Amino acid sequence: MNADDLQCFLSAFICVHWEHSLDSRWKDYEMRKGFTRKPQGDEPATRGKNYITPSGLQRLKDEHRFLLTRERPAVAEVVAWAAGNGDRSDNADYRYGKRRLRQIDGRIRFLTKRIEAAEVVDPEAPRAGQAKTRAFFGATVRYASAAGAERVVSIVGTDEVDLNRNHISWVSPLGRALMKSAAGDSVVLQAPGGTEYLTVLEVCYKRISVEPFREPPGSEASAKGLPRRR
Repeated sequence: MNADDLQCFLSAFICVHWEHSLDSRWKDYEMRKGFTRKPQGDEPATRGKNYITPSGLQRLKDEHRFLLTRERPAVAEVVAWAAGNGDRSDNADYRYGKRRLRQIDGRIRFLTKRIEAAEVVDPEAPRAGQAKTRAFFGATVRYASAAGAERVVSIVGTDEVDLNRNHISWVSPLGRALMKSAAGDSVVLQAPGGTEYLTVLEVCYKRISVEPFREPPGSEASAKGLPRRR
């Protein structure tokens, strides 16, 4: 393989890497934003407060720190390198890098606002009276459908929704239906698919394990060894 062929190969490799990593990471951010950003009609009445568990807030802070101190500087370095490689209008590395920086900056702004508005509620904090026996933010609720099927869910913040762990938002239709209920109560769930009648079997408060932030696969901060054009 001659020098020209090698350069073409490296250029193609870099473009494919950027497209794949950029698309996969952006889809991941979009998916999580779908969990954190609720439609206008599903916003809580007190829109200024972001109720969240301690571990949920820590995850936001960890992602914010990663983007600000590691990912953004790494991508900015790539953009600076790409800017010195000639015509920017025909420079895939430069264009992808600038697009990625805009995405990162948007996510940082979003996380900053959510962290600043955080109202931390610890599910393990001591409770008394109705706050101990009724479902409020941070409660884990076991309930049964009219058909007898049982399910257990934990009521968390909009930044912590995780359907794989049965973590539901306190402003979701199910969260609203269960709110203030106690064992033995019957509640009505007005879901998009129709009306459901649920029986609350148990309400308790215990630690809610939120999935911690993990460095996204293919992030520029972890791809320092990627070969670049000379």
